Amino acid sequence: MDSLSILDAAFLSTWLAAAIRLAGPVLLAALGEVFAERSGVLNIGIEGLLLIGALAAYLACGLSGSSWLGVFAAIVSGWLASLLLSWLYVTVQASQVVVGIVFNLLALGACSLVFRTTGEVTGGQSVAMFPALQIPGLSELPWVGPALFGQPVLLYVTLLLVLVASMVLQRSRFGLSLRAVGENPRAADAAGISVKRMRHAGVWISGGAAGMAGAYLMLCEVGVYRDSIVSGQGFIALAIVILGRWTPWKVMLAALVFGLADALQLSLQLLGWGLPPQLLLALPYALTLLAISGMFGGKSVQPAALLMPHQR
Repeated sequence: MDSLSILDAAFLSTWLAAAIRLAGPVLLAALGEVFAERSGVLNIGIEGLLLIGALAAYLACGLSGSSWLGVFAAIVSGWLASLLLSWLYVTVQASQVVVGIVFNLLALGACSLVFRTTGEVTGGQSVAMFPALQIPGLSELPWVGPALFGQPVLLYVTLLLVLVASMVLQRSRFGLSLRAVGENPRAADAAGISVKRMRHAGVWISGGAAGMAGAYLMLCEVGVYRDSIVSGQGFIALAIVILGRWTPWKVMLAALVFGLADALQLSLQLLGWGLPPQLLLALPYALTLLAISGMFGGKSVQPAALLMPHQR
Protein backbone atom coordinates (compact mmCIF):
# COMPACT_ATOMS: atom_id res chain seq x y z
CA MET A 1 0.00 0.00 0.00
CA ASP A 2 1.54 3.32 -1.13
CA SER A 3 1.66 6.45 0.99
CA LEU A 4 -1.31 8.03 -0.82
CA SER A 5 -3.51 5.01 -0.10
CA ILE A 6 -2.49 5.10 3.55
CA LEU A 7 -3.37 8.80 3.70
CA ASP A 8 -6.77 8.15 2.10
CA ALA A 9 -7.50 5.32 4.51
CA ALA A 10 -6.52 7.46 7.50
CA PHE A 11 -8.68 10.33 6.24
CA LEU A 12 -11.72 8.10 5.74
CA SER A 13 -11.31 6.43 9.11
CA THR A 14 -10.94 9.76 10.93
CA TRP A 15 -13.84 11.28 9.00
CA LEU A 16 -16.17 8.40 9.80
CA ALA A 17 -15.20 8.39 13.49
CA ALA A 18 -15.81 12.15 13.78
CA ALA A 19 -19.11 11.86 11.89
CA ILE A 20 -20.50 9.23 14.23
CA ARG A 21 -19.43 11.19 17.31
CA LEU A 22 -20.90 14.46 16.00
CA ALA A 23 -24.17 12.74 15.10
CA GLY A 24 -24.78 11.79 18.75
CA PRO A 25 -26.29 15.04 20.11
CA VAL A 26 -28.67 15.65 17.21
CA LEU A 27 -29.71 12.00 17.25
CA LEU A 28 -30.55 12.16 20.96
CA ALA A 29 -32.50 15.39 20.58
CA ALA A 30 -34.30 14.08 17.48
CA LEU A 31 -35.29 10.84 19.22
CA GLY A 32 -37.05 12.81 21.94
CA GLU A 33 -38.62 15.10 19.36
CA VAL A 34 -40.09 12.06 17.59
CA PHE A 35 -42.19 11.36 20.71
CA ALA A 36 -43.36 14.97 20.93
CA GLU A 37 -44.32 15.23 17.27
CA ARG A 38 -45.91 11.79 17.20
CA SER A 39 -48.23 13.08 19.92
CA GLY A 40 -49.07 16.16 17.86
CA VAL A 41 -46.75 18.76 19.44
CA LEU A 42 -43.99 20.56 17.56
CA ASN A 43 -41.42 21.32 20.26
CA ILE A 44 -39.40 24.14 18.70
CA GLY A 45 -38.04 24.89 22.18
CA ILE A 46 -35.64 21.98 21.76
CA GLU A 47 -32.80 24.43 21.01
CA GLY A 48 -33.20 26.07 24.41
CA LEU A 49 -33.51 22.68 26.12
CA LEU A 50 -30.17 21.62 24.63
CA LEU A 51 -28.54 24.76 26.02
CA ILE A 52 -30.07 24.23 29.47
CA GLY A 53 -28.84 20.63 29.49
CA ALA A 54 -25.33 21.67 28.48
CA LEU A 55 -25.12 24.28 31.27
CA ALA A 56 -26.54 21.88 33.87
CA ALA A 57 -24.02 19.21 32.87
CA TYR A 58 -21.17 21.72 33.03
CA LEU A 59 -22.06 23.03 36.47
CA ALA A 60 -22.88 19.62 37.98
CA CYS A 61 -19.74 18.01 36.60
CA GLY A 62 -17.61 20.99 37.62
CA LEU A 63 -18.91 20.86 41.20
CA SER A 64 -18.79 17.08 41.66
CA GLY A 65 -16.11 15.96 39.23
CA SER A 66 -18.47 13.23 38.03
CA SER A 67 -19.44 13.11 34.35
CA TRP A 68 -22.36 10.80 35.08
CA LEU A 69 -23.75 13.25 37.62
CA GLY A 70 -23.53 15.88 34.91
CA VAL A 71 -25.63 13.68 32.60
CA PHE A 72 -28.21 13.15 35.33
CA ALA A 73 -28.41 16.89 36.07
CA ALA A 74 -28.85 17.64 32.36
CA ILE A 75 -31.71 15.14 31.97
CA VAL A 76 -33.50 16.46 35.06
CA SER A 77 -33.06 20.10 34.03
CA GLY A 78 -34.34 19.38 30.52
CA TRP A 79 -37.34 17.56 31.94
CA LEU A 80 -38.14 20.36 34.40
CA ALA A 81 -37.94 22.97 31.66
CA SER A 82 -40.22 20.85 29.49
CA LEU A 83 -42.88 21.04 32.22
CA LEU A 84 -43.28 24.73 31.40
CA LEU A 85 -43.31 24.04 27.69
CA SER A 86 -45.88 21.25 27.89
CA TRP A 87 -48.13 23.44 30.06
CA LEU A 88 -48.03 26.18 27.44
CA TYR A 89 -48.34 23.80 24.49
CA VAL A 90 -51.03 21.48 25.81
CA THR A 91 -52.89 23.10 28.70
CA VAL A 92 -52.85 26.75 27.64
CA GLN A 93 -52.83 25.73 23.95
CA ALA A 94 -50.72 28.71 22.97
CA SER A 95 -49.10 28.82 19.54
CA GLN A 96 -46.45 26.12 19.56
CA VAL A 97 -44.22 28.02 17.14
CA VAL A 98 -44.34 31.28 19.11
CA VAL A 99 -43.87 29.54 22.47
CA GLY A 100 -40.89 27.59 21.17
CA ILE A 101 -39.14 30.64 19.72
CA VAL A 102 -39.71 32.74 22.84
CA PHE A 103 -38.52 29.89 25.05
CA ASN A 104 -35.29 29.58 23.05
CA LEU A 105 -34.57 33.28 23.53
CA LEU A 106 -35.45 33.07 27.22
CA ALA A 107 -33.21 30.02 27.70
CA LEU A 108 -30.29 31.77 26.00
CA GLY A 109 -30.59 34.81 28.27
CA ALA A 110 -31.19 32.80 31.43
CA CYS A 111 -28.30 30.41 30.80
CA SER A 112 -25.97 33.28 30.03
CA LEU A 113 -26.95 34.98 33.29
CA VAL A 114 -26.60 31.80 35.36
CA PHE A 115 -23.21 31.00 33.86
CA ARG A 116 -21.85 34.48 34.55
CA THR A 117 -23.30 34.47 38.05
CA THR A 118 -21.88 31.05 38.97
CA GLY A 119 -18.73 31.26 36.87
CA GLU A 120 -16.48 31.13 39.89
CA VAL A 121 -17.77 27.63 40.69
CA THR A 122 -15.72 26.12 37.87
CA GLY A 123 -13.46 29.03 37.12
CA GLY A 124 -14.29 28.69 33.42
CA GLN A 125 -12.13 25.58 33.21
CA SER A 126 -12.80 22.43 31.23
CA VAL A 127 -14.76 19.73 33.07
CA ALA A 128 -14.11 15.99 33.14
CA MET A 129 -15.22 14.50 29.82
CA PHE A 130 -16.07 10.95 28.85
CA PRO A 131 -13.03 9.24 27.32
CA ALA A 132 -13.26 7.10 24.21
CA LEU A 133 -14.27 3.57 25.17
CA GLN A 134 -11.95 1.24 23.29
CA ILE A 135 -13.58 -2.16 22.82
CA PRO A 136 -10.73 -4.72 22.84
CA GLY A 137 -10.10 -6.31 19.47
CA LEU A 138 -12.94 -4.57 17.64
CA SER A 139 -11.47 -1.07 18.00
CA GLU A 140 -8.36 -2.25 16.14
CA LEU A 141 -10.22 -3.25 12.99
CA PRO A 142 -9.12 -1.27 9.92
CA TRP A 143 -11.26 1.72 8.95
CA VAL A 144 -14.39 0.92 10.95
CA GLY A 145 -12.68 -0.05 14.21
CA PRO A 146 -11.98 3.43 15.65
CA ALA A 147 -15.24 4.78 14.19
CA LEU A 148 -17.60 2.16 15.60
CA PHE A 149 -15.77 0.73 18.59
CA GLY A 150 -13.72 3.63 19.95
CA GLN A 151 -16.40 6.17 20.87
CA PRO A 152 -17.50 7.75 24.20
CA VAL A 153 -19.88 5.61 26.24
CA LEU A 154 -22.73 8.09 25.72
CA LEU A 155 -22.76 7.25 22.03
CA TYR A 156 -23.43 3.58 22.80
CA VAL A 157 -26.16 4.63 25.21
CA THR A 158 -27.67 6.73 22.42
CA LEU A 159 -27.66 3.80 19.99
CA LEU A 160 -29.33 1.65 22.64
CA LEU A 161 -31.98 4.35 23.05
CA VAL A 162 -32.74 4.11 19.33
CA LEU A 163 -33.70 0.48 19.86
CA VAL A 164 -35.70 1.32 22.98
CA ALA A 165 -37.54 4.18 21.25
CA SER A 166 -38.41 1.98 18.29
CA MET A 167 -39.79 -0.78 20.50
CA VAL A 168 -41.77 1.66 22.66
CA LEU A 169 -43.36 3.40 19.66
CA GLN A 170 -44.14 0.27 17.68
CA ARG A 171 -44.76 -2.48 20.22
CA SER A 172 -46.07 -0.92 23.40
CA ARG A 173 -49.51 0.28 24.41
CA PHE A 174 -48.03 3.65 25.31
CA GLY A 175 -46.53 4.01 21.83
CA LEU A 176 -49.79 3.02 20.15
CA SER A 177 -51.72 5.57 22.23
CA LEU A 178 -49.13 8.26 21.50
CA ARG A 179 -49.34 7.66 17.76
CA ALA A 180 -53.13 7.57 17.87
CA VAL A 181 -53.23 10.96 19.58
CA GLY A 182 -50.92 12.42 16.93
CA GLU A 183 -52.99 11.07 14.05
CA ASN A 184 -56.58 11.47 15.23
CA PRO A 185 -57.02 12.98 18.70
CA ARG A 186 -60.82 12.90 18.51
CA ALA A 187 -60.89 9.16 17.81
CA ALA A 188 -58.27 8.57 20.51
CA ASP A 189 -60.32 10.57 22.99
CA ALA A 190 -63.43 8.57 22.09
CA ALA A 191 -61.46 5.37 22.71
CA GLY A 192 -60.66 6.52 26.26
CA ILE A 193 -57.13 7.78 25.67
CA SER A 194 -56.26 11.04 27.43
CA VAL A 195 -55.00 13.32 24.66
CA LYS A 196 -53.56 15.88 27.07
CA ARG A 197 -51.77 13.26 29.13
CA MET A 198 -50.14 11.68 26.09
CA ARG A 199 -49.08 15.04 24.70
CA HIS A 200 -47.63 16.09 28.04
CA ALA A 201 -45.69 12.81 28.10
CA GLY A 202 -44.38 13.36 24.58
CA VAL A 203 -43.04 16.82 25.45
CA TRP A 204 -41.53 15.57 28.71
CA ILE A 205 -39.67 12.78 26.89
CA SER A 206 -38.48 15.35 24.37
CA GLY A 207 -37.21 17.58 27.19
CA GLY A 208 -35.29 14.82 28.94
CA ALA A 209 -33.71 13.66 25.68
CA ALA A 210 -32.75 17.22 24.71
CA GLY A 211 -31.18 17.74 28.13
CA MET A 212 -29.16 14.56 27.69
CA ALA A 213 -28.13 15.77 24.22
CA GLY A 214 -26.82 18.95 25.84
CA ALA A 215 -24.80 16.80 28.24
CA TYR A 216 -23.41 14.88 25.25
CA LEU A 217 -22.29 18.14 23.65
CA MET A 218 -20.63 19.27 26.86
CA LEU A 219 -19.08 16.02 28.11
CA CYS A 220 -18.13 14.29 24.85
CA GLU A 221 -17.29 17.13 22.46
CA VAL A 222 -16.56 20.53 24.04
CA GLY A 223 -15.88 20.39 27.79
CA VAL A 224 -16.23 24.14 28.36
CA TYR A 225 -19.52 26.04 28.40
CA ARG A 226 -20.16 28.92 26.04
CA ASP A 227 -23.40 30.55 24.92
CA SER A 228 -22.89 29.38 21.33
CA ILE A 229 -22.31 25.74 22.23
CA VAL A 230 -25.55 24.52 20.63
CA SER A 231 -25.12 26.46 17.37
CA GLY A 232 -28.47 25.55 15.87
CA GLN A 233 -28.28 21.82 16.51
CA GLY A 234 -31.75 21.87 18.04
CA PHE A 235 -33.17 23.13 14.75
CA ILE A 236 -31.11 20.53 12.90
CA ALA A 237 -32.74 17.88 15.12
CA LEU A 238 -36.16 19.16 14.03
CA ALA A 239 -35.12 18.77 10.41
CA ILE A 240 -33.69 15.30 11.06
CA VAL A 241 -37.06 14.17 12.45
CA ILE A 242 -38.66 15.16 9.14
CA LEU A 243 -35.91 13.54 7.09
CA GLY A 244 -36.21 10.40 9.21
CA ARG A 245 -39.99 10.18 8.66
CA TRP A 246 -40.69 10.25 12.43
CA THR A 247 -39.17 6.74 12.76
CA PRO A 248 -36.25 6.13 15.19
CA TRP A 249 -34.16 3.97 12.83
CA LYS A 250 -34.54 6.37 9.92
CA VAL A 251 -33.84 9.29 12.25
CA MET A 252 -30.56 7.58 13.19
CA LEU A 253 -29.56 7.37 9.51
CA ALA A 254 -30.54 11.01 8.96
CA ALA A 255 -28.44 12.07 11.96
CA LEU A 256 -25.48 10.17 10.49
CA VAL A 257 -25.88 12.11 7.23
CA PHE A 258 -25.66 15.36 9.18
CA GLY A 259 -22.67 14.01 11.12
CA LEU A 260 -20.89 13.10 7.87
CA ALA A 261 -21.46 16.60 6.49
CA ASP A 262 -20.39 18.26 9.75
CA ALA A 263 -17.23 16.15 10.01
CA LEU A 264 -16.44 16.74 6.33
CA GLN A 265 -16.43 20.51 6.68
CA LEU A 266 -14.04 20.20 9.64
CA SER A 267 -11.75 17.86 7.69
CA LEU A 268 -11.72 20.11 4.61
CA GLN A 269 -10.76 23.10 6.75
CA LEU A 270 -7.87 21.14 8.24
CA LEU A 271 -6.70 20.06 4.79
CA GLY A 272 -6.57 23.70 3.71
CA TRP A 273 -8.49 23.51 0.46
CA GLY A 274 -8.62 27.28 0.23
CA LEU A 275 -12.41 27.45 0.29
CA PRO A 276 -14.05 30.23 2.36
CA PRO A 277 -14.60 28.90 5.91
CA GLN A 278 -18.14 30.31 5.90
CA LEU A 279 -18.99 28.08 2.93
CA LEU A 280 -17.65 25.00 4.69
CA LEU A 281 -19.49 25.84 7.91
CA ALA A 282 -22.74 26.10 5.94
CA LEU A 283 -22.26 22.67 4.32
CA PRO A 284 -24.11 20.49 6.89
CA TYR A 285 -26.98 22.97 7.20
CA ALA A 286 -27.34 23.34 3.43
CA LEU A 287 -27.39 19.57 3.03
CA THR A 288 -30.06 19.24 5.71
CA LEU A 289 -32.16 21.95 4.05
CA LEU A 290 -31.97 20.14 0.71
CA ALA A 291 -32.88 16.86 2.37
CA ILE A 292 -36.06 18.12 4.03
CA SER A 293 -37.12 19.95 0.86
CA GLY A 294 -38.01 16.58 -0.65
CA MET A 295 -35.07 16.30 -3.04
CA PHE A 296 -33.99 13.02 -1.43
CA GLY A 297 -36.62 10.30 -1.10
CA GLY A 298 -39.62 12.51 -1.82
CA LYS A 299 -41.69 14.63 0.53
CA SER A 300 -42.60 13.22 3.92
CA VAL A 301 -46.05 13.03 5.48
CA GLN A 302 -46.18 14.42 9.01
CA PRO A 303 -48.50 13.19 11.79
CA ALA A 304 -51.98 14.34 10.82
CA ALA A 305 -52.70 16.24 14.05
CA LEU A 306 -49.30 17.93 14.38
CA LEU A 307 -49.74 21.53 15.64
CA MET A 308 -53.48 20.97 16.06
CA PRO A 309 -54.89 21.81 19.53
CA HIS A 310 -57.53 19.52 20.96
CA GLN A 311 -60.62 20.34 22.95
CA ARG A 312 -62.86 17.65 24.40
